[in-house]
Amino acid sequence: MISLTTPNVEGHQIIEYKGIVFGEVIQGVDVIKDFAAGLTNFFGGRSGSYEGELLQARSNAIAEMEQRAAGLGANAVVGVDIDYEVLGTGGNMLMVTASGTAVVVQ
Repeated sequence: MISLTTPNVEGHQIIEYKGIVFGEVIQGVDVIKDFAAGLTNFFGGRSGSYEGELLQARSNAIAEMEQRAAGLGANAVVGVDIDYEVLGTGGNMLMVTASGTAVVVQ
């Protein structure tokens, strides 16, 4: 599966549009990672624990979007957009949404 932020796949022709596809992930951050991130916030620097959660959530959202595109018979997703939101009381839930247009390219 090819997934791109561009509206087309260079060197390939889009021969069929299958529709808009989404992949959504809502992922909680556990107490230990939240504590470690709080220390990083206090002392400064990057939060490796939160970055890891973000990378995993984004990968899962893209994979889900690609699976839905494949289910429609597409072999590529163009115009991919990824959005992030913080949810839950205390902001301890992360929502990542990947969306794009499922297409067939030759």
